[in-house]
Amino acid sequence: MYFTEEHQLFRKSLQDFLQKEVVPHIEKWESSGSIDRFIWEKFGGMGYFGLSTPESYDGLDLDLFYTVILLEELQKINSGGFAAAIWAHAYLAMTHLNKEANHEQKVKYLQPSVMGRKIGCLCVTEPFGGSDVAGIRTKAEKRGDSYILNGSKTFITNGVYCDYMIVAAKTTPNQGNKGISLFIVDRNTDGVNVSKLDKLGWRASDTAEISFDDVIVSESNLMGEVDKGFSYIMQHFALERLIMGVNAHARAEFALEYALQYMSERSTFGKTINKYQALRHRFADLHADMEICKTYNYAVTQKLNSGDYVVKEATISKLRSTKMADEVVYECLQFLGGYGYMEEYPMARLFRDSRLGPIGGGTSEILREIIAKIVIDKKDYKPIT
Repeated sequence: MYFTEEHQLFRKSLQDFLQKEVVPHIEKWESSGSIDRFIWEKFGGMGYFGLSTPESYDGLDLDLFYTVILLEELQKINSGGFAAAIWAHAYLAMTHLNKEANHEQKVKYLQPSVMGRKIGCLCVTEPFGGSDVAGIRTKAEKRGDSYILNGSKTFITNGVYCDYMIVAAKTTPNQGNKGISLFIVDRNTDGVNVSKLDKLGWRASDTAEISFDDVIVSESNLMGEVDKGFSYIMQHFALERLIMGVNAHARAEFALEYALQYMSERSTFGKTINKYQALRHRFADLHADMEICKTYNYAVTQKLNSGDYVVKEATISKLRSTKMADEVVYECLQFLGGYGYMEEYPMARLFRDSRLGPIGGGTSEILREIIAKIVIDKKDYKPIT
């Protein structure tokens, strides 16, 4: 229904690329906590960073199902950290460049990002803010033709090794969420200080805490209109949450495929464990849950691809898919018994990596409240006009 022959050819090409260029390095990157720079330019050279970027800025301008394929295949090489580094660059930082940057900013930052020569990150979350975007404390004070940036951000994927940051800051503090603006900040600017965080999972990716101490940002690095940053961020949350929903169904599918292969080979009491009714029926339930989420996520992708504003649908996608993935991975680890607990098998890493799903991009608690506001309070979220 959703994937054409061209989509399938793209998937096969991507699978071959990942097996050849990425998989041989995954263990090293998971161990070191850093991804070698060469792989970014290889991704750029294949066009994988430009799937949603217009051709005028070196992109491919393809439909969202190419993005779904990229996300799904990244989950199936079993490094949530590597996958996060790729999609945080392409669909957090670059989404804002695609939508809010002016021509000069796109030439300077978007085109090199498409080619993998520059790496970006999105800096919204703060130590005291969490999912409360309107409550951010970072400030940008206008002085002449520049802004002076002060504050801090945390849990920023790609924050350590990036070349530029898309930073949300209060430009009119007394206006609440109507006083937030977005800025492009070069990583090597004086006053930008970055420290790397030690995480439970996503070990290959660099997650940072960042402070801004009297950082001078040129007015030319303001993205879009002043004080419209909150609206820009909210508008793109639907895509981010759908991405995390797709990630979730893909890693659940990978876990089930691996567990089934193991179960078909592991024998106890004279038969393989995929013949035990209790395990078969539990596996069937998990597979059904995964299929429901996957089918729903494809439907939401189709609506977003058609231009619909899918705040409710994308929020449901992330809420239910990430919960499902955690349950699937937990049970698949159990299917492997003691081997599931061993680091040489994929389930231990998958178990750790999956746990971020219900936290990042808006916690499940926040998502439930958004859904409640829509379906109970009849709140109507509308796109920027």
